[in-house]
Amino acid sequence: MSLIDLSSLPAPNVVEVIDFETIFAQRKAEFLALYPADERAAIAATLDLESEPITKLLQENAYREMLWRQRVNDAAHAVMLAYARGSDLDNLTALLGVTRLEQETDSRLRFRAQMALEGTTVAGSRRSYIAHTFSASNLVKDVAVTSPKPGQVLVTVLATSGDGVPDADLLATVAAYLSAEERRPLTDQVIVEAAQIVPFAINATLNTYPGPSSTTVIHAAQIAVQNFVNEHHKLGHDITLSGLYASLHQVGVQRVILQTPLVDLVISERQAAYCTSINLTMGVNDV
Repeated sequence: MSLIDLSSLPAPNVVEVIDFETIFAQRKAEFLALYPADERAAIAATLDLESEPITKLLQENAYREMLWRQRVNDAAHAVMLAYARGSDLDNLTALLGVTRLEQETDSRLRFRAQMALEGTTVAGSRRSYIAHTFSASNLVKDVAVTSPKPGQVLVTVLATSGDGVPDADLLATVAAYLSAEERRPLTDQVIVEAAQIVPFAINATLNTYPGPSSTTVIHAAQIAVQNFVNEHHKLGHDITLSGLYASLHQVGVQRVILQTPLVDLVISERQAAYCTSINLTMGVNDV
């Protein structure tokens, strides 16, 4: 069973959309309803004047109501795993026995909270080893767990720094954490290894249409392809030509001529692709 994608959940009904003008209109309508029907037209005309003191009072009233409603929204978000941040998230994940590691981001803590129940088993499931490895150190970026032979568990670690190769200290930290009696089944032999890095460089020429600044187009493509390689600097993530072309083909690009790589990089679950450089040049205009 895969983890629930929290970003795909529908917006909770308890959180309302707040609009000042709507609240202000409601306040004016309720104010007018206090007067006899034959007086309302004249009073409404007065309220249309921005300089009218009562208008300003109703605006202030509506603004305060908007702030209070937003406070209710914030309070509702604070008790939802998908939305909680900072200390609110800390208190929420504490219910699952998960505490924030040093310098751990909200997104990583949120992920570990989702994995928390996996870590409660002592049966040595793949997901339990993954959950424990992420809890061993904030320097762990990704984990793969395989079993080369019965009774042997191979844990592959990708680090957050540099190209992702973990140093000896991180591997030792993970190994010690996983070897604790409360986490490792007695019959499991746990081996912790460093991820194998597959380096690659991106070299491409972009032909652009007339109009947009070529520098702006190149910059947008640079950001998009950098985001793509960052997203896929994980164990078992292929670097596909289709993904590179999609990232490079930003608004204003007529044609992408990719020099490297020329084929899909097929990455095993014990490997991670690492982009060493991105070189984009502007080509000739064919239009």
